[in-house]
Amino acid sequence: MARPWLNVLAQVAPVPLGLLLSGALVWGATNADWSGTTSNSGNKWTSSALGLANDSKVPMFRVDDIRPGDTGSNCIRIVSNADFPTALKLYSSSPNWPDDFQSFINLKIEVGSGGTSGNCNGFTPHRSAFDGTLDQLIALNTDFRTGLGPWTLPGKPPNSLSFRVAWQFSPSAPDSAQSVDTNEASFIWEAREHE
Repeated sequence: MARPWLNVLAQVAPVPLGLLLSGALVWGATNADWSGTTSNSGNKWTSSALGLANDSKVPMFRVDDIRPGDTGSNCIRIVSNADFPTALKLYSSSPNWPDDFQSFINLKIEVGSGGTSGNCNGFTPHRSAFDGTLDQLIALNTDFRTGLGPWTLPGKPPNSLSFRVAWQFSPSAPDSAQSVDTNEASFIWEAREHE
């Protein structure tokens, strides 16, 4: 008499036995005595900075009692701490001008090297940046997009450029320009990463 359960046992027995043997091989492989690691520590990232400063803590100009034909000038040095190339621009801002008095103040702005705020000794001009009237400067150069320049600073601190601003009260200023003030004008230098 045939025993069917023996056939079933003969067919089923190899599967558990195979699983048992493969598990033993895997267990032996994961308990190896040799291992190795390496590491690279001390990694960090520091972002760059772009800061501008000037060597003046007072206005470049505070001129009283000017008469037609009077002139004057002053220098200022702009310093960047950026360690990457930047584009420097100059623009201006002022609240509402009361009248056309400022159209009789001629300005010439030069960019160069040497000189410090309040002292143009040693200033060497490299190029002219502006030659017009104060009201033209205020009206045409109002932000970075419309500003004078750009002048490239190479990104090797200390980066600096000097500016000489010369003014003349027009010899043809009319009587209506007597006893008049301009509003305060701000000269603004802005640097952005050079593309």
